[in-house]
Amino acid sequence: MPNSSSISEFLLLGLADTRQLQLLHFWLLLGIYLAALLGNGLISTAVACDHRLHTPMYFFLLNLALLDLGCISTTLPKAMANALWHTRDISYAGCVAQLFFFLFFLSAEYSLLTIMSYDRYVAICKPLHYGTLLGSRACATMAAAAWGTGVLNSVLHTASTFSLPLCQGNAVDQFFCEIPQILKLSCSESYLRETWLLGVSASLASGCFVFILFSYVQIFRAVLRMPSEQGRHKAFSTCLPHLAVVSLFLSTGIFAQLKPFSNSSPSLDLMVSFLYSVLPPTLNPIIYSMRNKEVKNALSKVLQNMPYFSFNKVCICLT
Repeated sequence: MPNSSSISEFLLLGLADTRQLQLLHFWLLLGIYLAALLGNGLISTAVACDHRLHTPMYFFLLNLALLDLGCISTTLPKAMANALWHTRDISYAGCVAQLFFFLFFLSAEYSLLTIMSYDRYVAICKPLHYGTLLGSRACATMAAAAWGTGVLNSVLHTASTFSLPLCQGNAVDQFFCEIPQILKLSCSESYLRETWLLGVSASLASGCFVFILFSYVQIFRAVLRMPSEQGRHKAFSTCLPHLAVVSLFLSTGIFAQLKPFSNSSPSLDLMVSFLYSVLPPTLNPIIYSMRNKEVKNALSKVLQNMPYFSFNKVCICLT
């Protein structure tokens, strides 16, 4: 059996056995990837260029779009390249980098979603203190904390996972490198340290979930006490996109954690990982722009000006 010191590459799970299906998967993944790039790119451009969207809520939305871009760009390009060139290999360093960046973007996004729930809580339950509690410096600090949390969590898990001795081959039953599949390759009982670290991370994630739940309980109580139906509708319309994004993120993540660890089939692992790694980054821009008039107006202006963009206009827009 090879050990971790002799492994120079890993073999990822192939998306299909026949060449025709591989090309079909390539075009399908390419369409999904381009849709995610377009959606999150438009959201980022709209928030950056429209001064009416320079508020805490849209500042956090800009960070969410950037994290979604990073998350989906970590997994799909390699899967598309393998499907197109009929290969399965990824270098050892490439696998380490893929695992690190995927965990980084995923952890940072969850932290950011928690912060966004606090933003909605302050906006609805303490509107008079909104400018004080969520000033520009406070927003920048909270966003930096979310990104920093992602880095710390990713460093700990990546270092712990790849410090384990691997003696079960180098075939990863997934289309990208993720912790459960790497742990399957480790020697028996040698993954207990990483399992303990996963338990600590799960406890912290549960704390974030409780905070989000508490925030929305207080939000709904405050909204239901509003005398104006128009005020209630406006409050709900600002909260529903974030609530939908959180529900999508948590439901796919929880479903991935609840599936059997050792006895699950590769096809089930593939489907579940596709749900939580590809679906949220692709759908988040659609969810946030579906019922938000401000985002719709900003996006329409961006799309109208795209054919006439020049270097000078881009510079003016960004300054």
